[in-house]
Amino acid sequence: MSSRDSDAQRAANAEAPRIENLLGRIGSLFAPHRPLLTLTIVLVLVDAALTVVPPLLTQQAFDRGLFPKGGPDLPVLLQLVGLMILVWVLSAGLGIWQTFLTATVGNRVMGAMRVSLFRHLQAMELGFFTRTKTGVIQSRLANDVGGVAGVLSNTVSSVIGNVVTVIAAFTAMLLLSWQLTLIAVVLLPALAVAQRRVGRIRARIATQTQESLSEMTAITQETLSVSGILLAKSFGRAESENARYAAENDNQIRLQVRQAMSGQGFFAFVQIFLSVVPALVYLVSAFLIQGGADITPGTIVAFTTVQSRLMWPLMGLMRVALDLQTSGALFARIFEYFDLVPAIRDRPDAVTLTDADRLGEIEFRDVEFHYPGAAGRPTLKDVSFRIEPGQFVAFVGPSGAGKTTVSYLIPRLYDVTGGAVLFAGHDVRDIAQESLLEQIGIVSQETYLFHATIRDNLRYAKPDATDEEIASAARQANIAGTIESFPEGYDTVVGERGYRLSGGEKQRVAIARVILKDPAVLVLDEATSALDSVSERAVQAALDTASRGRTTIAIAHRLSTVADADVIHVVERGRIVESGTARELTGQGGLFARLAAQQSA
Repeated sequence: MSSRDSDAQRAANAEAPRIENLLGRIGSLFAPHRPLLTLTIVLVLVDAALTVVPPLLTQQAFDRGLFPKGGPDLPVLLQLVGLMILVWVLSAGLGIWQTFLTATVGNRVMGAMRVSLFRHLQAMELGFFTRTKTGVIQSRLANDVGGVAGVLSNTVSSVIGNVVTVIAAFTAMLLLSWQLTLIAVVLLPALAVAQRRVGRIRARIATQTQESLSEMTAITQETLSVSGILLAKSFGRAESENARYAAENDNQIRLQVRQAMSGQGFFAFVQIFLSVVPALVYLVSAFLIQGGADITPGTIVAFTTVQSRLMWPLMGLMRVALDLQTSGALFARIFEYFDLVPAIRDRPDAVTLTDADRLGEIEFRDVEFHYPGAAGRPTLKDVSFRIEPGQFVAFVGPSGAGKTTVSYLIPRLYDVTGGAVLFAGHDVRDIAQESLLEQIGIVSQETYLFHATIRDNLRYAKPDATDEEIASAARQANIAGTIESFPEGYDTVVGERGYRLSGGEKQRVAIARVILKDPAVLVLDEATSALDSVSERAVQAALDTASRGRTTIAIAHRLSTVADADVIHVVERGRIVESGTARELTGQGGLFARLAAQQSA
């Protein structure tokens, strides 16, 4: 067994006690659907009760219609046969209605679970997504939630229907012959013990299977994206990626086979038991009749018929129990994500910013910050500065100095570990996140565009924007002419992550999107560092327009792009070591001057 299999097995064993406690949480998922669920249960009860009526009618047909003392009684037989047909037709109709209701309730519960999980993941902090593979998250939403669909759709109706059928059938068997009933149920305790053991094995294999599916989804997401394909082709790694996927696929096949075969021996034994019991009933009946027991042919036929109606529901209950144990592993994985608590949440008394607030005013007070789980020195240490509304402030310094981290703390993508960040005079931890983010627009080096039209990408900032507002934002971002030159104009589909556009075009579309949002603060995180000089000039002109009348914070590597900043803060090893205008800093001969000299050279 591989080390990953061992880890998965240990995880499954660790989850086992929790799986036993999941039934309450699973049951709570059905609470919003009580009316439909109640109707379903009523139909199940009626249908289950009807299942034992035909065997009892069969006994009467044999004893009163076919073999009475005076010969066959055709009128009685016709009446009993008519009743049997009526019961079968009614049962079939109830079964169709019941199937529709169970499918409706089950899929609604599954859909609500998927939406709730998606909403919960949206509320998680940025750090969660930086340490979790996107493919793993996708697998939880798709594979794990989809894997419990059958349980959600069929469990309630199956359990209730089978329990009622078992009780009714067992009662009917006792009424027919208590001696034969003992023969029919003698091995049931042993079957229950075996079923529990098989369920544990299936749950462990299910956990390993879902882990493998998560890994396959992650590989697919990483390697079949535009960036992944480009990387594989540029490094000639297509074959190694094929081999990695094939290896995981082989592991998935092995696990699927194990899952399909687990418990087959158990169900084969149950099948044999179900087949042998009627023969034993015939044999025991002979001995009982010889002993003087009052057992008629109709009783024997009715008993074996009812006995089959007892055994199959019992087998169904065993399968449901196995499915619950197997699906318990999936529910545990789903609830594991539901139990995650976002590190960044609104306080109960969080304030909402208004136009009366000093929008655009930002202050850092003795800020210290460690990335979660990071070892070593803090990313930021004793950082203090103040930005007035409308100012253009830049942060420069070597790579890894902590410049981008400053831009993360202002919109509260992370919380400080020491000190405070103030926005409009309020600690950002006291502001409702939605209200804070409404006032901040971010243009980063890695522009993200959806696989949609340019119009749809722009409307992401303002869903109710008019076409004129969209065109105005595009003009201000210096991209309107380019868009209008496309055959489909604003209805041009940009492709995955905007790959049908050049780097400069993508950046200007992103700037137009921010202009449409109209925030009080504009954060530019290396917005032009990946562009050629021609594209940089076009984007820089768009940024100059976008920053007009707004507080602008620029994280820059190229010092020429921030030469006109009101204040430049030079960051080194998590601290602000210099502050001033470009002219002042150049004259001081410090780190800024050295960086400027290096870039000039």
